[in-house]
Amino acid sequence: MLKMKQLCVMMACITQGFTYAYASEGTETTHSIANAYNTAVQTLDAINVVVSADASANGLMKPYAGGQVATGGKVGIFGNQKNLETPFNITSYTNQYIQDRQAKSVGEVLQADAGVRTAKGYGNFQEAYFIRGFALASDDTAYNGLYGILPRQYIPTELFERVEVFKGASAFLNGAIPGGTGIGGSINLLPKRASNDPLTRVTIGTNFNGGYVASDVSRRFGTDDKFGVRVNTAYHDGGTEVDKENKTLGLAALSADYKGDRFRLSGDLGYNNNRLSENRPSLRLTNAVAQIPSASQYANYHGQAWTYSNEEDIFGSVRAEYDLSDATTTYAAYGFRKSEEAGVYSSQQLSDTEAGPAKLSASMIPRKDTNHSAEIGLKSKFETGAFKHQVVASSSIYRADKRYSYGYATSLNDNFYDPIYPENSNIDKWLGKAGAYPKAGLSTFKSIALGDNISMLGDRLTVMLGARYQDVDQDVYSYGTYKYNINKHQLTPALGLSYKLTPELSMYANYIEALVQGEAILDSEGNNYLADPFVSKQKELGLKYENGLVGGTLNYFYTDRQKASVNTSGSAQISQATNIHQGIEFNAYGQLTDSIKILGGATWIDTEQKDTYQGLFEGHRVIGVPEFQANVEADWKLPTEQDISLNGRVVYTGSTYANNANTLKLNDWTRVDVGANYKTQFNTVPTTLNFSVTNVMDKDYWASASVNDYTYLSISEPRTFKLSASFDF
Repeated sequence: MLKMKQLCVMMACITQGFTYAYASEGTETTHSIANAYNTAVQTLDAINVVVSADASANGLMKPYAGGQVATGGKVGIFGNQKNLETPFNITSYTNQYIQDRQAKSVGEVLQADAGVRTAKGYGNFQEAYFIRGFALASDDTAYNGLYGILPRQYIPTELFERVEVFKGASAFLNGAIPGGTGIGGSINLLPKRASNDPLTRVTIGTNFNGGYVASDVSRRFGTDDKFGVRVNTAYHDGGTEVDKENKTLGLAALSADYKGDRFRLSGDLGYNNNRLSENRPSLRLTNAVAQIPSASQYANYHGQAWTYSNEEDIFGSVRAEYDLSDATTTYAAYGFRKSEEAGVYSSQQLSDTEAGPAKLSASMIPRKDTNHSAEIGLKSKFETGAFKHQVVASSSIYRADKRYSYGYATSLNDNFYDPIYPENSNIDKWLGKAGAYPKAGLSTFKSIALGDNISMLGDRLTVMLGARYQDVDQDVYSYGTYKYNINKHQLTPALGLSYKLTPELSMYANYIEALVQGEAILDSEGNNYLADPFVSKQKELGLKYENGLVGGTLNYFYTDRQKASVNTSGSAQISQATNIHQGIEFNAYGQLTDSIKILGGATWIDTEQKDTYQGLFEGHRVIGVPEFQANVEADWKLPTEQDISLNGRVVYTGSTYANNANTLKLNDWTRVDVGANYKTQFNTVPTTLNFSVTNVMDKDYWASASVNDYTYLSISEPRTFKLSASFDF
């Protein structure tokens, strides 16, 4: 109860602190800031805003005050929606914020979000994002609304303009997330497009263990600048702060667009080559472990000399819109990805913390993926009496052909306190031949959606409703041999309400579902089963406030998630346990004063395991989900003639259980990050210098406990220095 009162006080402070007047004409924006306690008004100089084009009539949502987040984002089939007018929780991080913080991946961008935590993916070095306590795999990230077409393991920030975080289930809005994750939320990355003004930017940087260089060039040409081209390249190479780790990345991406009076077309084509070697893996725990091992001890561990992970991707997309009339538009989109991965991975599995006995294992997993994703739709606006309608009909298809095999090594005796580092001379014999690329799975997702976004009462009340009929078809193979098929049809409805109490304050509520691909499970004898797809239900209620200067959201959510488990050894019977996640979220953003920007929030999550097999974990908290986590971030422009800004961020994550029995518990942790930005000119060339330090205190801690209920302890990243310079020629 006390926490709820504190949240209400925080929201009241925001709502009473400022008033804001906003005027816009073309690309010139004038801000008027008035203190609520007096009538003094300060008018800022007009600035020119460069907004990237997109293959839609509306383009990107404008940045909010401070430029760190946008005024709204893409709400599935309904397209761009303003924060105050949509009955869902969405945050869109801008490219300006990405550059100012020198973020190199999606995970580094999302360190700003109090409702999201990042960990390493299951069995590899890919990123995994925890939204409202539920995992979202990096290969379940969408690109301009299409799933499965971005690099699977690691997505460099040079590829996208914005990161949109949609909190909550989204089957109706976006279709089922194909990889089976994303119950707590989804991530949509918006592509870069040629800016309205010419851009020629070169960036060089270093983490003092390696370096990188990137270029970003865009031009518009033709009558009324209807054609646009943008080219991004990047090359990263060198070590990290972790002993012996090395990362190499090569990237090239081309985007083009055409903006006609009625017809709009855009496309992307990219190549990504990401190579890792000797990366430190996550630590695995057996059921015999009675206490959490020391993170400081594991911080001295480094990857085996013979381990590596290589991924090569070719991907692309095309999107078109045509206005049949002023009120009706038809659209279509298609995207693809072809990927090839090769790697040798190792992990240490601890069985007793006191003495430190462990097993060192290794695996070889060659893999190929071919994904196709497409959608078509029709949207129309019309009025019926006092009601304004935005009706959308959409159909989508996603197809994924996975081909991979496994080669597992016999475990070697190891020790947590005195780890072994065997030579790689016998690695081929040790691992055996993993084989070529036999078919491992073929998944096809088809859907049809119909929705209506209705506004009434002078646009104060918005009702968003609809349903999606989804067909999930999965063929399961074992080393190229067909095993069985799972097919399920499901109708997933959604209803959302948003009501403006005042022009600055709205309340909202929603009910929406997630359709989740069945998870693979093993019994005690190693038999593999694939559970049926299932529905996860979400309810949410909240308040939103924006006065043009600062904004915030306060909401309550409730989400359930079924868990598959085998009843008896060797039996295909599957029982469905349930995890319950409910909590309160608060976030704030904007321009607190002329010189101070803010960004941050807090999330409380109460979790419970229900209907567990034989009641073993009944009522226990869900593994890997902290009860409380919070971020506080500020950017201060110094009162000097030079354009210098300082920034700082404090990230807190509460303690969390590392097993379903709730007998192992990770300590809470706090991380401090600082940075500085300096904008100047070198020989008339506009230049931006960025310097940052993450984990200033160089703390060792377990950053996360699991991925999909497997006990994988991911250790914190050590203190990292970054320095970069961007030149706009």
